[in-house]
Amino acid sequence: MKAYLPLIGSGAPTPTTQAPPPPTPNNWWKPAPVTSWQIQFSGELDTTLDVQMYDLDLFDTPKEVFDQIHADGHWVVCYFSAGSREDWRPDAGQFPASVLGNDLDDWPGEQWLDIRQLDILGPIMAARLDLATLKKCDGVDPDNVDGYANNTGFPLTAQDQLAYDIWIADQAHARGLSVGLKNDLDQIPDLVPYFDWLLNEQCFQYNECDQLLPFIQAGKPVFGIEYQGNSTEFCPQANAMNFNTLKKHLMLDAWREACR
Repeated sequence: MKAYLPLIGSGAPTPTTQAPPPPTPNNWWKPAPVTSWQIQFSGELDTTLDVQMYDLDLFDTPKEVFDQIHADGHWVVCYFSAGSREDWRPDAGQFPASVLGNDLDDWPGEQWLDIRQLDILGPIMAARLDLATLKKCDGVDPDNVDGYANNTGFPLTAQDQLAYDIWIADQAHARGLSVGLKNDLDQIPDLVPYFDWLLNEQCFQYNECDQLLPFIQAGKPVFGIEYQGNSTEFCPQANAMNFNTLKKHLMLDAWREACR
């Protein structure tokens, strides 16, 4: 997902770059295939739900909120965009014009990134992952990691995308962070070994759900979001496929319908 109204009462901190702690091999959180969850990026934040995992904005959510969620016994996943520059983020000025491509459709203030320029993007994304470590996120939800399949303004290839996505996953794991693959359906077979879970939007709306099954077959959870359709129609199939599916408003406020 892209641009949202900030969570009420949250302040966007300036990213702090700090060396991550020495990683413990393979010692990051790996959510179970059946994991209840909530995702919220706008409106008045509700952390009172009886769910195991919250997916919240990395920048907009204060560390104190994450600390309280942990104290209440929940896991926290932190969202950021890995494939686009959002002009309202505190680190927006670090992206030079050379890496900025076309605007994302329907998301004002957001541009695709030239993911081939890892010498420039690497330190910026590493700083974001360091911020996730500093704020004690259990995992990260890096968005827009399918630029090669979109009109970015750059001649990105599938191999460019695989290299970048794997780099993101490896950098997250090096910091002890769980990491999810966001959409990028066509590359799922190649990326399953590198990611701990999948977050997909609208697979039932677009009849793409079978493409998500490699994660289920690998014993890794699929977190699904549908914005349209009747939950009484797609939930039985989602449950049969062992997906953790929610119906949400497009702006991802507190409202949700959980399939299970």
